[in-house]
Amino acid sequence: MKIDTPIIPEDLTEKKFTDIFYEEDPEFEMCLVTDSQFENESIERLRLYQTVIKNCNFVNTDFSRIDLTDVRFENCDLSNANLGNASMNRVEFLNCKLLGSNLTESYIGNTKFGESILNMGMFGNSKLEKVIFDHSVLESADLFDCKLKKVEFLLCNLNGVSFEDTSLKGIDISSSNFDSLVVSIENLRGCKVSTSQAVQFASLLGLKIQR
Repeated sequence: MKIDTPIIPEDLTEKKFTDIFYEEDPEFEMCLVTDSQFENESIERLRLYQTVIKNCNFVNTDFSRIDLTDVRFENCDLSNANLGNASMNRVEFLNCKLLGSNLTESYIGNTKFGESILNMGMFGNSKLEKVIFDHSVLESADLFDCKLKKVEFLLCNLNGVSFEDTSLKGIDISSSNFDSLVVSIENLRGCKVSTSQAVQFASLLGLKIQR
């Protein structure tokens, strides 16, 4: 599946993330932000546009209603950050930690999570459209009542993920691995799985497979 990647110009203005407090509105446009410590802070309705964020720490920071367009996060820690009610389009999280992060009630479009840790991440009541999880770990993540459209999980760890009240029709999880998933049989209809995963689901149903 092809998704739209961030459109970011080469000529970016270097900033520290704390510079956001000196902006008239809480927004960065065409910026390069590196090596910033911004944990335990709170900024509502932050807007980032055509910006690259590298090697930054946002642990426990409240970014509720954040608006991200054409943004790349590299080697950032957003563990336990609040990204609830976010709007994301053409965004990449590369080698990032989003351990326990809150992304509930968000729109996430044309977004890639590459080689990232999303254990216990919360996506409940969100719409994910054209999203790729690539070589990422989502152990015990919660995707309750999500709308998934053109979403791929490529070589991910999905152990313990909850897809309660979320349809997996057309979603490909065949290259990923898990010991258990929380998902109802009706919501598995149309999901693309591997042969070994089909055996796992059959055993959860109590079927005895003769070899």
